[in-house]
Amino acid sequence: MTVDSNSDNSNNSNELAKGALHGIKVLDLSRVLAGPSCTQVLADLGAEVIKVERPHIGDETRHWAPPKFSDDTSAYYATINRNKKSLTVDITTPTGQTIIKQLIADSDILVENFKVGGLKKYGLDYDSLKQDNPRLIYASLTGFGQTGPDAKRPGYDYIIQGLSGLMSITGPSDGEPHKVGVAVVDLFAGLQLTIGIQAALLARQHTGLGQHVDVALLDSALAMLANVGMNHLASDKIPPRLGNQHPNIVPYQVFAGQGKQHFILACGNDSQFAKLCEVLAVDWHTDERFMTNPQRVANREMLCGELTKQFVTQPRTYWLEVLDQAGIPCGAIHNVAEALAMPQAQAREMIVNFTEQGSPVRALGNPIKLSASPVSYRTPPPQLSEHTDSTLADLGYDSEMIAKLKADGIV
Repeated sequence: MTVDSNSDNSNNSNELAKGALHGIKVLDLSRVLAGPSCTQVLADLGAEVIKVERPHIGDETRHWAPPKFSDDTSAYYATINRNKKSLTVDITTPTGQTIIKQLIADSDILVENFKVGGLKKYGLDYDSLKQDNPRLIYASLTGFGQTGPDAKRPGYDYIIQGLSGLMSITGPSDGEPHKVGVAVVDLFAGLQLTIGIQAALLARQHTGLGQHVDVALLDSALAMLANVGMNHLASDKIPPRLGNQHPNIVPYQVFAGQGKQHFILACGNDSQFAKLCEVLAVDWHTDERFMTNPQRVANREMLCGELTKQFVTQPRTYWLEVLDQAGIPCGAIHNVAEALAMPQAQAREMIVNFTEQGSPVRALGNPIKLSASPVSYRTPPPQLSEHTDSTLADLGYDSEMIAKLKADGIV
């Protein structure tokens, strides 16, 4: 038997075009932000994602408005729920649990963010479900993880930002600790859960078995401390709050031009600092107090005070132009509208418009660019229960059975 390699390549290309995760089925029992942000990435990559929501209520972010789009979809819900199907099921009922288990039978992944042990009473915990589907990858995202003395505590991004030390290093040095403007712990944990799921999918190719993926908001936030956390481990000193200054590099912070127009200067090495001195027509790079980065860190206040005096003499546009021409990293501080209007953001398709699918929703795009199996934006965020009938029909329920489930409040 001969094989047409060109035909095989064509078939492979067609499959890749459907998405890197085409053929993977995900049952999404998560709500709010962290878990759904993970499942949206999986959906963008081609996976079939069925979002399980409470009858008549749905994910609580459906009600976190204003603002809303004209079809009544809240902006918050639309942030992390495109490319999904909406199925309403009351999982607290035996019939609802049966429906979930029927879906699990041919699912690859289950994602949940219930409190530790919260699904066990419904027979929907990992130990129970893996008996019927040993290939199942069961992904849990909780505040504190499945183990440890705080495992059963609920977790919230804001509180974890405080507990993890992240807020202690965010905000002005002479003011109160600040949270980050976006729920970064939720979002980073969602990305780490995505990575864990994909690793488990690869492992399953070798073993034929699924596993439990356990990601915690606290663990994620602690890992995000990165070099600042490592500064503490290396020195035993408590990192201070430095506002917009960098703990390890100087000058690497926000300055103001004429008229209090702010911009970022990021001199990452001695060569860039020397170029800065050339632009400013000063010889600080030969001054033993500032010649090397450790010396600049030690004399941070003195140097940055002098830089502040220099920068207020010209408008921001002047500094951004001359610094950029000299090869010195710098940038304006945009508001959100300015950021999304950048030609670069437009070129990278970072705004997605669902008008072709008949939806008024505009959404932020996926930053992952794959050359052979790109992400796709197939469907807008679903209306509540939009896919309940079709999903149940796929499981073998006829119209009378579905009508009864609705009448009984099961779906």
